[in-house]
Amino acid sequence: MLQAVLCMGLLTLIMFLWMYATRLPAFSKAGIKPQAAKHPGTYELPSSVRQVADNYNHLFEAPTLFYAVSIAVVLLGFADQLHVICAWSYVVLRVVHSIIQASVNVVIVRFLVFVLSWVALGTMIVRGVLATF
Repeated sequence: MLQAVLCMGLLTLIMFLWMYATRLPAFSKAGIKPQAAKHPGTYELPSSVRQVADNYNHLFEAPTLFYAVSIAVVLLGFADQLHVICAWSYVVLRVVHSIIQASVNVVIVRFLVFVLSWVALGTMIVRGVLATF
């Protein structure tokens, strides 16, 4: 199960690299000086660049709960087969979510994948709480 946690970390690293691989050339092309980025949102970048950055930022929202829940489940000794399946399902769904958001960005498809990822994470949370109390 901890391998799934590491894979989420790897996804975040990949999105970080992708973000700067698209953002730095876009800044240069638009003539935006680095200091102008001190207040995000005060400069315009192409949507294709912004959606990669948006996804990177999203990986610090619900996935942070995934990290905490996964580690708690392992430390409490509750990491059974269903928790492992849910953890890997969450990771796969977040990878799909990232690919969708950073490329075609079809919101309804992205939203459905997001909801499914929450089903996996919610299952982990509820099972962890029930096993604890």
